[in-house]
Amino acid sequence: MQRIASGSIAVGILVLAMKAAAWWMTGSAALYSDALESVVNVVASLMALAALMYAARPADDNHPYGHEKVEFFSAAIEGALIIVAALSILQHAWVSWRDPVVLDAPWVALGLTMVSTLFNGGWAAVLMRTGRLERSSALLADAKHLYSDVVTSVGILIGIGLVLLTGLRWLDPLLAAATAVHVLWSGLTVIRSSVAGLMDEAPDSATMERIRRLVNQHAAGAIEAHDLRTRHAGRLTYLEFHLVVPGEIRVDEAHAICDRVEGALKAEVEGLIVTIHVEPEGKAKHRGVLVL
Repeated sequence: MQRIASGSIAVGILVLAMKAAAWWMTGSAALYSDALESVVNVVASLMALAALMYAARPADDNHPYGHEKVEFFSAAIEGALIIVAALSILQHAWVSWRDPVVLDAPWVALGLTMVSTLFNGGWAAVLMRTGRLERSSALLADAKHLYSDVVTSVGILIGIGLVLLTGLRWLDPLLAAATAVHVLWSGLTVIRSSVAGLMDEAPDSATMERIRRLVNQHAAGAIEAHDLRTRHAGRLTYLEFHLVVPGEIRVDEAHAICDRVEGALKAEVEGLIVTIHVEPEGKAKHRGVLVL
């Protein structure tokens, strides 16, 4: 993942150079917004790499559960940077609306923007695939931002084409403002996802149902499981629940049931950390996952 994050920095710098050149050649407010979003891409990629390096550190006395949650902080800061970029784009669009510019050397600039968009789209696909496989919040946030950048760039290419065909220069700042709204929504989405992780949001209902089914299938010898709770921490998912066993069962037999259930869960759900609290039959609440 760190190699992928390093690649994002290299791709981001290349794309930024092309988009900055396109804006410098034309003075277009829309192309300025596109270039500014690429500045955020580079900064975000640097932050993602730093977060992944820190998250890879083993657990220590101060962080006994590891450092994986730092990825959520990285994604939240990236979302804030995206919002700052959107506000800057709006300000630039307002200036251009009051004093529209004549687009110079547009075809070369559009060619550079098109090539940079292809680079971004291809790398976003790589980030999304790796982020999902590794369950990395930092890489997924970076991928979503790049996809947002691709959508923005395609819209800008179409819009500037319309400006050149119609001669309506006010379309350029209007397009930049529309881009800013799209970028703003992207930033808010990234922040919302990060806050969900920081607030220990549970996995989706399908994952919870799979966990319940696995407990039911592999806890033969127990009576019930109840109070199932889960939370995310970066690539890891923490699961804890109470397992009720017959009162006369030996400790080693109860432990064997726990080992069997834990092994089945970890084999099916990647990155799962399981804690099982064993209770004697007299504590049974009969409101959890009944083991048949």
